[in-house]
Amino acid sequence: MDIKIGIINSPREIAFETKQTAEEIEQAVADALSSDATHLTLQDDKGRKFIVPSVALAYVEFGAEEARRIGFVA
Repeated sequence: MDIKIGIINSPREIAFETKQTAEEIEQAVADALSSDATHLTLQDDKGRKFIVPSVALAYVEFGAEEARRIGFVA
């Protein structure tokens, strides 16, 4: 799944692919925003972790869950 995270006062976004489901990511974002958590932590396919302060989250965009196709499609 493709994920894009927008950061307040930053012209760039964080973009990565993860094996987590949309529901897992949505729950992690909701927990970070509604509780006393100070940050959101997500991990990509390569094992890298992204830690974003909860107060700096502008948006989180979910992409398609299907794998990308390679080659020609008829």
